Amino acid sequence: MNATAPVFAGLALLLAGPVPALLSRATWPYRTPRAALVLWQAVALAAVLSAFGSGLAIASLLLVPGPDGRPTTSPTKEIDALGLGLWLIYVVVFALTLLVGARLIYASIRVGVHTRRRRARHRMLVDLLDQGGDPNHGDLIATSPLAGTRAADIRVLAAAEPIAYCLPGLRQRVVLSQGTFANLSKSELTAIVSHERSHLRARHDLVLEAFTAAHEAFPRVVRSKSALDSVKLLIELLADDSAVKVTGPTPLARALVTCSNSTAPQGAMAAGGPTTLIRIQRLTGPLGDLRIATAAYATAAAILVVPTLAVAIPWLVELNRLLRA
Repeated sequence: MNATAPVFAGLALLLAGPVPALLSRATWPYRTPRAALVLWQAVALAAVLSAFGSGLAIASLLLVPGPDGRPTTSPTKEIDALGLGLWLIYVVVFALTLLVGARLIYASIRVGVHTRRRRARHRMLVDLLDQGGDPNHGDLIATSPLAGTRAADIRVLAAAEPIAYCLPGLRQRVVLSQGTFANLSKSELTAIVSHERSHLRARHDLVLEAFTAAHEAFPRVVRSKSALDSVKLLIELLADDSAVKVTGPTPLARALVTCSNSTAPQGAMAAGGPTTLIRIQRLTGPLGDLRIATAAYATAAAILVVPTLAVAIPWLVELNRLLRA
């Protein structure tokens, strides 16, 4: 047990900083974004579980649970047994574990509430400004591939520049501009809308919220922004792959070039952005690699299983002892 706490603390620090920095520099995720996203999720969850595992191990050293699972001593009484230096290290690491847990809960609530508020306000705004029902502009949708039963989620803004983004949530919206209709062909328009609807179907917004909360939970000195940035790119690649299945790579690439300067409010996901060039270059090469994907899934399972079992099993044992006492 004495070695468990530092091992988990070191693993948490490793998975929160150096590992994301190293993984973010790899190029293989571009070919297998789904497997890469699973690996990123495993790394993030394992980092959190390792931090909690370190805290649980330290708590057992400071409280010394008896056969019934109840503490047999107090933290200050263990100074003589552990030594002042080691005791101080354990207390500091345990405090950091509590801090990470508290920040994770706070960040999850804050990100979720603020994001949904912003989306609700913006959704109301685009509904008010929608040009799709305007007699002078309604033909934009009527003569486009968006016509039909699924076009109810489209909102059209009176802007000359090409704009395309989506608003996730229970009342989903795909927001386009008049410039998007004017500058894209039917196949390109279908590609860009398929891209945005893929975000909505897969609820990529929830993945981003989880990584944002995990990013904010760890102290700034140990966390890496690489994970959040990489996940943002991966979900765009996944949406691109979905659009390619509908129209092929060429219409999507052209649509991305046209909408490369498209911006979106916070809480929305735009078709364009700073990663557009990487995404277009990717469309010119082969997509998918079964061997790399299999290796990524296996690595994700290995990374996640060890800290999960190491945290869950002792926790269940102690809980069982308390219930039987």
